[in-house]
Amino acid sequence: MAYISFQPSDFFNTNIWTGTGVGSRAITGVGFQPDSTWIKSRSDGTDFMVINTVMGVTKYINTNVAIVEATDAQNLLSFDSDGYTLGTANYTNWNTKTFCGINWKAGTTAVPSGGTITPSACSFNTTTGFGMYKYTGTGSAATIAHGLTHAPEILLTKSLDTAAHTWGGYSKAVGNRYIMVLNNTAAKAGPYTQYWNDTDPTDTVFSIGTDSYQNQSGTAYICFCFSSVKGYSKMGGYTGNGNVDGPFVYTGFRPAFVMTKKYSSTGNWIMGYQSTNPGNVVGNQVEANSASAEYTSDRFDMLSNGFKYRSSGSDGNGDGVSYLYMAFAEFPLVSSNSKAGTAR
Repeated sequence: MAYISFQPSDFFNTNIWTGTGVGSRAITGVGFQPDSTWIKSRSDGTDFMVINTVMGVTKYINTNVAIVEATDAQNLLSFDSDGYTLGTANYTNWNTKTFCGINWKAGTTAVPSGGTITPSACSFNTTTGFGMYKYTGTGSAATIAHGLTHAPEILLTKSLDTAAHTWGGYSKAVGNRYIMVLNNTAAKAGPYTQYWNDTDPTDTVFSIGTDSYQNQSGTAYICFCFSSVKGYSKMGGYTGNGNVDGPFVYTGFRPAFVMTKKYSSTGNWIMGYQSTNPGNVVGNQVEANSASAEYTSDRFDMLSNGFKYRSSGSDGNGDGVSYLYMAFAEFPLVSSNSKAGTAR
């Protein structure tokens, strides 16, 4: 059996800091040079900022609001070898306020060939199954080559120049006839074929239909692709039992980050991450769909090989309710460099 030969923290990490309001502030300790970061104030109700190398460091979109791509040269000045340098913007460096950053490394910028739409810019990583692709819609069903070695299991797309278009999300657990909206609590919408052209992603391309969330003619979009990599990341689904002795979800690693979403009915996109939860039960959370500050609500345990719900709340563990999840590793259960995870 093959195991990953790298540490997950070489490619994914979360970090926290306290703002100073002083520009050219270096945030270090990420462990790599990020290509994408999602930044949120933990202490205050501010928007969730999405900044990446494909859009450019002065550009941003929000996970919780369906805005167009906007410019703020003070959110982030640069991505650096061990993190990033902040400007004076309140969204990332508000004096005395606390922040979290969720960081991914991509890296390959050569545009892959093979789809009917060619991205204008991209950054992806075949090792970790993560990629970002900027493209222009055609209004006709199309495919886009992703360059990853495995089929993506979660897609998150956002129009960059049309505010009326919300985030459009695909999950293998939910199915290709449905769409999930990252910036609100809505249940899955569908079934319709126009979202993903009735087609799951393959090892080479992902498909988009004629829906305006992903493919309006002449509109610019960015798509984030995530696929499961043994020992590093896992995407899937589970069913709640409505009990404090909740379901156990096997990932094959000790998670550093877990995001869950109820899709059979309305619910929040809940994020729990190791940086603010060094022990169990994981209680400190933020919501991707909300500007609300971090809050505490006992949610789940992060274990050596997965996560287990310890709450009966309907957002994460309603009886008979269906959920999707995505998780990234702190430590693999077993790795070829002998740095195995340990139970918490």
